[in-house]
Amino acid sequence: MRIYEELFIVRPDASEDEINALLEQLKPTITNAGGTIDKEERWGVRKLAYRIDKRTEGYYILLQFTAPPQAVKELERRLRVADLVMKFLTVRIDEKLKKIEKRRKQREKRAARKPAPPVAAPGVPSAEQIMAQAVAEGGEREQQ
Repeated sequence: MRIYEELFIVRPDASEDEINALLEQLKPTITNAGGTIDKEERWGVRKLAYRIDKRTEGYYILLQFTAPPQAVKELERRLRVADLVMKFLTVRIDEKLKKIEKRRKQREKRAARKPAPPVAAPGVPSAEQIMAQAVAEGGEREQQ
């Protein structure tokens, strides 16, 4: 099963009862096909980017769900014939998750291939070691 996001715009003059009835009609379409509804967000009335059906505002609703492709096809069919719905958009988001996972694996593989950072040669002391040794020798000379 795949993960989808369905964003649809309902008429702004629709009552809360009509919107609830629409959602109650759509949810069984997903669950009866063996899917699950992961998230439901009501964004409320927002201004549209362009006029749709002589309207400049719409009530936005976002559904995130996991379902087989047949359930998505049926859901889109129901949204297409619903009078309340002005526009809808279905996006498959598991593709993005796959790409992110693939990049992470490539990064880990590249990190495993990288050689260990070079270590200073044991015969050549670093500047800090030379300074520490000089301070230690200076203290021994004062004691003698």
